Amino acid sequence: MEETFEPLLSRRGILIERITSHGNVTPADRPYRQERDEWVTVVSGAARLLMEGQEHTLRPGDHLFIPAGVEHWVTYTSPTEATVWLAVHMPAG
Repeated sequence: MEETFEPLLSRRGILIERITSHGNVTPADRPYRQERDEWVTVVSGAARLLMEGQEHTLRPGDHLFIPAGVEHWVTYTSPTEATVWLAVHMPAG
């Protein structure tokens, strides 16, 4: 199933979006690396994210800050239920 990204609010350099994943993972050869800082929290489902050699397990209510320019991979999202994230993208720094 396709992963969806839904913008919820965009104001003065800040973007809040809802991401819905269904067993989606990041290909090993195509890490995410954004120019902006990102803060994510899992609302429902479960996920694992690899960043700077450490794997982070995220369940509802867990959150993680991803600094700008840092390579990271989503290594797991629940294949049996939707994993819903809220992501806040903001200027680096």
